[in-house]
Amino acid sequence: MRRLAYSLVCLGALSACVSPKADPEPEAEKHDSKQEAERLKSFILDDAPTDIGVHVDADFDGKAVLLGARVEPAAAVKPGEKVKVTFYWKSVQKLEGSWSLFTHVVDGAGERILNIDNVGPLREKHAGSQALPPGDWEPGKVYVDEQSFTVPATVKTDKIQILTGIFSKHGRLNVASGPHDTTKRAIAATLDVSGGHPSKKATVPTLDAMLLEPGMTIKIDGKLDEPAWKTAGTTGPLVDVRNGETNTKFPVNGDVKVLWSDAGMYVGFSVADTDMIGGFKKGDVDPHLWTKDTVEIMVDPDGDGDNKDYYEIQINPQNFVFDSQFDAYNEPKTEPDGPFGHQEWSSNPKSAVTLDGTVDKSTDEDRGYTVEAMIPWKSFSKAAKLPPEVGSSWRVNFYAMKNNSGVAWSPILGQGNFHKASRFGRIVWTKKGASAAAASASASGSPAPSAAVSAKPSAKVVVPTPKPAATPAPAASR
Repeated sequence: MRRLAYSLVCLGALSACVSPKADPEPEAEKHDSKQEAERLKSFILDDAPTDIGVHVDADFDGKAVLLGARVEPAAAVKPGEKVKVTFYWKSVQKLEGSWSLFTHVVDGAGERILNIDNVGPLREKHAGSQALPPGDWEPGKVYVDEQSFTVPATVKTDKIQILTGIFSKHGRLNVASGPHDTTKRAIAATLDVSGGHPSKKATVPTLDAMLLEPGMTIKIDGKLDEPAWKTAGTTGPLVDVRNGETNTKFPVNGDVKVLWSDAGMYVGFSVADTDMIGGFKKGDVDPHLWTKDTVEIMVDPDGDGDNKDYYEIQINPQNFVFDSQFDAYNEPKTEPDGPFGHQEWSSNPKSAVTLDGTVDKSTDEDRGYTVEAMIPWKSFSKAAKLPPEVGSSWRVNFYAMKNNSGVAWSPILGQGNFHKASRFGRIVWTKKGASAAAASASASGSPAPSAAVSAKPSAKVVVPTPKPAATPAPAASR
């Protein structure tokens, strides 16, 4: 009877016996370009005002032009001081697709110290998009893009630069003309910093890598004796990784040469080493070469030194290889024995090593070894453009190592370990007849080493190795 009574009650008051219907989830807010244009109409002009600050006239592929940038204060700024910058953009042609504005503030060494992509009325995020992104601009109109930032109290250089541009998930829009760097960023302003400290060594080095001319070939045999190597851009002598000074104590020295083709990048290391240590067994997978003797190449293809999606490649005197890919600075990493990065990645190098001496024989005195390698572009799968465009640049560093320390092309200056991409040098990919994007290092050649053994790339010893009275405190590579 109780069950029947309950059933009758439910029939009489159905709403009390049925589970309440869940409220529908609110629809995601959609970006309304017309509404945003109306809201921000005071930032949209028919013509540029008379005062647009410094005239920039950076042409972004015929789609938009950065007419100028007005910076306040216009005089030298101080660490901790607030800066306002107003960009004046003119839309030329409709930009199809999802595009956004970006702005980076970099110090005198080219290291990014601020990212203010989404700061300012046009850029604040609304419904997952910048409020009035370049894709919503009307051709012929001028857009007033106001931003502000505070100069970091930790800035170490006497100058900072404000760099800006347009990007999508596919990459940055090319800067066809006007002041710009090799990573498609317009140079909007350069500011003096009161109280900053100029440092020649804080500026990372640049090297022009020359494209192999038609008909030129490189045989990977560890000898570096082809004509192209004789005139290849070179790092010059590697330096103390800690301070950028000439190496007088660390027991390894060397230099590096770089070339490229449509197939890949060519590197030639010449290493001076009076006691070459291999120490690994054939067949070892990704042996920890940095614990003995090795050369190392660090590659950040984006060119911005942000440590996102970079690569590490090591080749030792035995022609063994360690290579890995990292998502971020030293990440992923499992201490103490690895894996370090994504060790399943392979650089697929073709390499050869020649020796001037004997490996793992301490009773004799060695002179060094040469590593010659070609790394296919397709190995750098996270790069935006393969092969790189003529005139573009990648961030790269080179090391000659012994016992988890070494000498470098671009010194780290205590700002991290050997993985610090903001301290990597710049390789500019150029070709004969192209206007130089930056001054190249010396391109003098050096003779090939006399001894030939091994199956991986090799480099040429061009600097005598000093005999250290005492081993200096090492700068750790990891």
